[in-house]
Amino acid sequence: MTDSYQSQSSPSSSSSLHDDPSRPTECEAHKNSNARRICCRDLKPKDQRTLIDPDLARDCIVGLSDGLTVPFALTAGLSGVGSSRLVVIAGLAELVSGAISMGVGGYLSAQAEMTHYKFTETATRERVSRSCQAELSREVESILGSYGLKGQIVEDLTRELKSVEQQRGRSLPLPVSSSSSSSSTAHDRDDDDERGLTPFILRVGSGLEPISSSRLYISALTIGISYFLGGAIPLLPYVFIPEVGKALTVSVIVTGVILLIFGLVKQRYTGGQVGTKGYIWGAVSTLGVGGLAAGASWGIVRALEGHQ
Repeated sequence: MTDSYQSQSSPSSSSSLHDDPSRPTECEAHKNSNARRICCRDLKPKDQRTLIDPDLARDCIVGLSDGLTVPFALTAGLSGVGSSRLVVIAGLAELVSGAISMGVGGYLSAQAEMTHYKFTETATRERVSRSCQAELSREVESILGSYGLKGQIVEDLTRELKSVEQQRGRSLPLPVSSSSSSSSTAHDRDDDDERGLTPFILRVGSGLEPISSSRLYISALTIGISYFLGGAIPLLPYVFIPEVGKALTVSVIVTGVILLIFGLVKQRYTGGQVGTKGYIWGAVSTLGVGGLAAGASWGIVRALEGHQ
């Protein structure tokens, strides 16, 4: 692999390669040759799963996990009263109020993240504009030192990033003559916010990412709907089975199966270990955690009923 790319290290060969359009590129030459070499374009990871957005996955897991455990514990605890109708009414009331509460919690959590990022961004941008080159270089070196970058490379990088940010600060918005121009200008301004030394310090140094306003509503809806769907599963047996004892048994079985399936799906689409062992671990661990939480809640409810 190293020998096949030695020609790219020579500046003259690289320039002549780009200057002659009729000459095949290095990757095309590899494809047309009979040698046992793989072009860098054809190199693919063994695991080619398509993962879902981590923020969306987190919200779904939070909503479904709470929905599968809290309403189950409530309905299981109320099954001692001997009335499926009462269990269904109380379960529906808890589902609606819980989904709203969880959704509002997701909204406020995302809003707090967005506020924190904006505050930190403003403070960092002001500090960058007032700090000297030497101080900024020391800060960048403290970030990149663990990656092996020090000295003149860090100074040049800091100077270039600060120059980009200074040019952004001097640029003035152009007059807008139409709605399309307005949206284009807003998009360019958003792109400018992602350039310069401040975004570098925030992302690489502090691990902070900007939060869009749409994230607030997406998080609220995702958590609320996930909670409602997860809580409806253990409640459905009480809707169709009049006898509370049988309904409780079916609810336990259905909730356990759903927790196993939920663990498999989570393991598959969040980047967990695949294969038999990986899927078994994902399913069993989710069932164990969910069952422990539901069992603890159910035990507390029954203990309170017995005490009364």
